[in-house]
Amino acid sequence: MDLNNLVAELKGFDVKQLDPNDPGSWPTPAKFVALALLFAAIVTAGHFLDWSDQLDSLSAAQSEEEKLRQTFLDKKKQAVNLDVYKQQRKDINQAFGALLRQLPDKSEMDALITDINQAGLGRGLEFELFKPAPSETVSEFYAELPITIRVTGSYHDFGAFASDVAQLPRIVTLNNINITPGKTGALTMSATAKTYRYLSDDEIAARKKTEQAKAKGPKK
Repeated sequence: MDLNNLVAELKGFDVKQLDPNDPGSWPTPAKFVALALLFAAIVTAGHFLDWSDQLDSLSAAQSEEEKLRQTFLDKKKQAVNLDVYKQQRKDINQAFGALLRQLPDKSEMDALITDINQAGLGRGLEFELFKPAPSETVSEFYAELPITIRVTGSYHDFGAFASDVAQLPRIVTLNNINITPGKTGALTMSATAKTYRYLSDDEIAARKKTEQAKAKGPKK
C-alpha cells in the first residue's frame, strides 16, 4: 500500500468503528497502527523485564574483560622482562652483600674502635675524651654504637683525621662536629663517631621474638 494513501485513510478513520472482538475485519490502516503499537509495547516490556538486566550484565562482562586484558598485558610484560628483573635482583644482592661486609661483627668492634683511636693519634691529635656509649642502638639487621670524642690539634690535622676515618675498611661516620679555639691556641674538635655492626642470626631471631611478644601484649 502506498504511504500517501495510508495516511489519507488514517485521517478519515474513526476508532469507534472498530470491533475489538474481530480485529481481522479492521481496515489495513488500523491493523498497521495496532501492529506498530503492539511491537512498541513488546520492545518496551522486553527492555524493562529482561533486556535491561542483560545489558547490565554485558556491560559488567565487558568491563571485566578489559581488566583481564590489562592484567594479561602486565603479566606478559613482566614475563618478557623476567631475566632483566632477575639480573637486577642479583646485582642488588651483590651490592648489599658488599655493604654488609663493611659492617664488622660483634667480635671485631673492639678492633674498629682501636682503629679510630689510632687514626687520631697518627695525625698528632690529642684525645681529651674517647667514650663509647654504654649500649648500642639496635635496628632491623644492624647495631649502631656512638662514640663521643674530643680532640685538640690543628684544622689541617682534623681534616686529615676525618679523611683517614672515611677510608677505614669499616663504615664509620663523624657527626655533630663542632670546632672551637682551645686554651693554648690549638683547636678543639668535639664530634660523635658512629660505628655499625651487623647482627648475627641469633640476635636477629631474638629481636624478632621480642617484637612478637611485645605485639601480643601482656598475658591476662
